[in-house]
Amino acid sequence: MQEFIETVIKQLVDKPDEVSVNIVETEKQVIYELTVGDGDFGKVIGKKGRNISALRSLVFAINAKQGGKRARLDVIDQK
Repeated sequence: MQEFIETVIKQLVDKPDEVSVNIVETEKQVIYELTVGDGDFGKVIGKKGRNISALRSLVFAINAKQGGKRARLDVIDQK
């Protein structure tokens, strides 16, 4: 899942080398913390949040099909 998120986001941003995904596992869920380079935050979010909403839906659906813990995707603003 981590590679999937990185691959998709790297296609959206201007600085693909600065994309990273950290995984935080709790008892009930898996949290994917996405960080991007300076100036790419808006591109990941998209107009009215459409890009991040679509990606979150995919992450949730893929994880549900695999039968794992609940998945959550957070975009971390480095400012």
